[in-house]
Amino acid sequence: MLKRWLMLGCVALLTAAVSAPGASSQEDPNRVPAFHSAPPAKGGNLPPILGKEQLWGENEQYPYQSHSYEIAAKIPNVIYQQPCYCYCDRMGHKSLHSCVESTHGAQCSTCMKEVYYSYQMTKQHKTAAQIRKGIVAGDWKQIDLQSAATIQ
Repeated sequence: MLKRWLMLGCVALLTAAVSAPGASSQEDPNRVPAFHSAPPAKGGNLPPILGKEQLWGENEQYPYQSHSYEIAAKIPNVIYQQPCYCYCDRMGHKSLHSCVESTHGAQCSTCMKEVYYSYQMTKQHKTAAQIRKGIVAGDWKQIDLQSAATIQ
């Protein structure tokens, strides 16, 4: 009987130990993901944004995917200063700009919506800080990707 209780105790401890990391990995809804608070230093080069020709297969199934990269290339300093609410900073991304340095941005609706939102706000003469405030407030969620592909 004692052996059973010891075994049950071990199983309970093991279950608690294994499930604890999963419980702590849920995102705090108030956490703002990584971003740069200022543009890159003068003369500093940002990593390149992938070109449209570098997207293919599942990364170019819809027009808004490659178009988001074209839009991002028009505002690299702005998206450098924006957080990304897909929380890709857990993968080492430093800002929204990091998302379009690889195919990640073409596979993530959050990234694409934030790029389109940033571009639209830039066209309305908003500063990067004002755009960031809107992103943090969730204003980017209103972007419809199907219609965003027509944004010039």
